[in-house]
Amino acid sequence: MAWLISKYLITAGMVVLISEIAKRSDKLGALVAALPLITVLTLLWLYFEKQPADKIANHAWYTFWYVIPTLPMFLVFPYMMQRYGFWPAMLVSIPITMGSFLLFALIVKRFGIHLI
Repeated sequence: MAWLISKYLITAGMVVLISEIAKRSDKLGALVAALPLITVLTLLWLYFEKQPADKIANHAWYTFWYVIPTLPMFLVFPYMMQRYGFWPAMLVSIPITMGSFLLFALIVKRFGIHLI
């Protein structure tokens, strides 16, 4: 139980740390947020919990493929937010991301990469 609580505290602490850095510096906050810190923590948790090597490797492999369709959101959101505000930008960005995932999954499926 202590291990699980430690995992939650460390992982949540990273999110809080990144948001605090972003309050002080847009660029530094974005840089730290763009780093795969949560993925690295996840890989560490899987390793420490003695998960099979193929499970850990698969996590890294699929993370790479799942990141790509999220990229359009990072262009649409700031554009929409400047013009229409936070919530409209979020409401547009979420379905764009979901659509990007679906389209991307259909495209890469033709190359033998099954994301869904």
